[in-house]
Amino acid sequence: MRYPSRALGWFTCPDCYVIAILLVIAGFFVFSAVGLRGQQTTSSVASFPLDSVAGLEVFNGKAQVATYRGRRGVHLTAPLGRSDLEDNESVHAFVAGVDFRDGTIEADVAGTPLLGAPADARGFIGIDFRSQEHGARTESIYLRPTNGRADDQLRRNHSVQYDSMPDFPWFRLRKESPGVYESYTDLEAGAWTHMKIVVSGTKAALYVNGSNQPCLIVNDLKLGETHGQVGFWAQWSTDAYFSNLTIRSDQ
Repeated sequence: MRYPSRALGWFTCPDCYVIAILLVIAGFFVFSAVGLRGQQTTSSVASFPLDSVAGLEVFNGKAQVATYRGRRGVHLTAPLGRSDLEDNESVHAFVAGVDFRDGTIEADVAGTPLLGAPADARGFIGIDFRSQEHGARTESIYLRPTNGRADDQLRRNHSVQYDSMPDFPWFRLRKESPGVYESYTDLEAGAWTHMKIVVSGTKAALYVNGSNQPCLIVNDLKLGETHGQVGFWAQWSTDAYFSNLTIRSDQ
């Protein structure tokens, strides 16, 4: 077996040569690991217990702190006497100072139709993300709580919904792509329900009540890869409560 010449210094014995090769290999893996760490996504986390209305920007309604089913949270309501609002009229509350692109949004929500609400009220309640212009442009994933345990299977299939304003309201998505942007999950009207929305690029997934599997997957968010505020919304006919908001933004 031939080894490097003496001109290469200490590479003059078999053992030294093997050690050198091992050092080069080890150095390669260390360099690779450092490079991978540099490419990892970093996250910032902000938590809002929602035991105060400070920092909330409310539109088309009112927000106040209330205790509901043993938990303090924000109670979102439409203006008094506004039962003449259109069916799609909603109340929004956005968290000031948040600019969200990708990451995870978690919150506890509770919704049920108000007394005297129309027969087709479902307790509509959900989360806005990447919102712009006070919700005029927004991605939304929301619940229809009374559908979760309905006797009608078709209603159950409409328990959770994605839509995107202003161009892709739910009724357009349902007409053009039946069953693609809504799905079933077990819901109890009026109960605290944990929502987790994971957003990345043009994709989003909804997890409900700690499930390891999403109950709704959206592969083509209609606003594209944009950014904006995070907030809550409820239809005017909903008695709506929100608590324990956490926003993790990936950078």
